[in-house]
Amino acid sequence: MDDLRELYQATILEHNKQPRNFAKLANATHEADGHNPLCGDALTLYARVDAGGRVAEVSFQGSGCAISKASASLMTEYVKGKTIDEIVQVFERFHALLTAPPGTSPSTDGLGKLAVFSGVREYPVRVKCATLAWHALKAALEANGEIAKTE
Repeated sequence: MDDLRELYQATILEHNKQPRNFAKLANATHEADGHNPLCGDALTLYARVDAGGRVAEVSFQGSGCAISKASASLMTEYVKGKTIDEIVQVFERFHALLTAPPGTSPSTDGLGKLAVFSGVREYPVRVKCATLAWHALKAALEANGEIAKTE
């Protein structure tokens, strides 16, 4: 288990140092800001949804802790090509993974590399960091014009 934990930590640190899709998306059809007032993480999420309802491109800009930035990076990789309904379902599974009670073994089925955040549930305050980008993506896709918050 220690080897797996080390692999997960290495993945998070690597995505923090070299985040994927970290840029303003020039041709975005959807955009939303996200803010985690607890630790100051702030980001803007950009998405381009094609005519078929799939996320063709997604990116983000902003600043935050390693978990927040790594989560945004991994999320942008994961959601490309997915429909909005698929994204909502994955977010629900991801959130369930992060909020599962201690001592349980939550499912990581269908989460791919997002499973690296399973250890976050041991630090409830960090759940908001890991879900900020997801809340911003949801707000962007809903086009409600509000700043996504983790509260």
